[in-house]
Amino acid sequence: MPHPPPAPTAAVVTGASTGIGYAICADLLAQGHEVVSLALEHCPIAHPKLHSIQVDLTDRAATAQVMQTLAQRFALTTVVHNAGAIRPAPLPEVRLEDLNALAALHLGCAVQIVQAALPAMRARRFGRVVLLSSRAALGWAGRSSYSATKAGMSGMARTWALELAPEGITVNVVAPGPVRTDMYRAVVPAGSAQERALIASIPVQRLGEAADVARAVRFFTDAGSGFVTGQVLYVCGGTSVGGLLL
Repeated sequence: MPHPPPAPTAAVVTGASTGIGYAICADLLAQGHEVVSLALEHCPIAHPKLHSIQVDLTDRAATAQVMQTLAQRFALTTVVHNAGAIRPAPLPEVRLEDLNALAALHLGCAVQIVQAALPAMRARRFGRVVLLSSRAALGWAGRSSYSATKAGMSGMARTWALELAPEGITVNVVAPGPVRTDMYRAVVPAGSAQERALIASIPVQRLGEAADVARAVRFFTDAGSGFVTGQVLYVCGGTSVGGLLL
């Protein structure tokens, strides 16, 4: 009896319906990858190799079900965990339910997705995992829950990098600074005095674009980047080494 054809390899990108995730998704498709978008909304990219799945990634049961189905359909050799939320608040107003929600999205979801992808990565002795953190992981007023959970990504990635390196699987972090996205616009109005002050505090004197971040992710997901693991790359216009005002 003939063997069934092997499952096609694919990249999973979370939060790929808008902003940075959308740019990453488009960039991976342009490189010829089969791409699965996991997001609350449908990914609007029209491409034969795009598979868009709507799911609430803070719902552990729903995420587990989706990943079980995907792992049966594809060999998931690339994971880019970009989905995120901010929930800003000064310390006296921080709500533990917000902290728990961001921990579930930024950290717990990453664990679930990478665990589901590991069998295919290990079978091929190849895998690429990229977690999208933030320059805010270094500290930013009003971002207790966001900064804490984004900083947690770095420790988790470094641990996974050590565990998985002998199997040809790399794990790295891209940490964007202020990038012009809908999430950014929800906090900083376009053309406002707040935005002008922010741009003036960025060493390169401009906001980042989603494409800037996608290029960094492309480096880490490339098959030729197997000697780079456990690293954090700040795509932040220099704000990780200079000041940042908001």
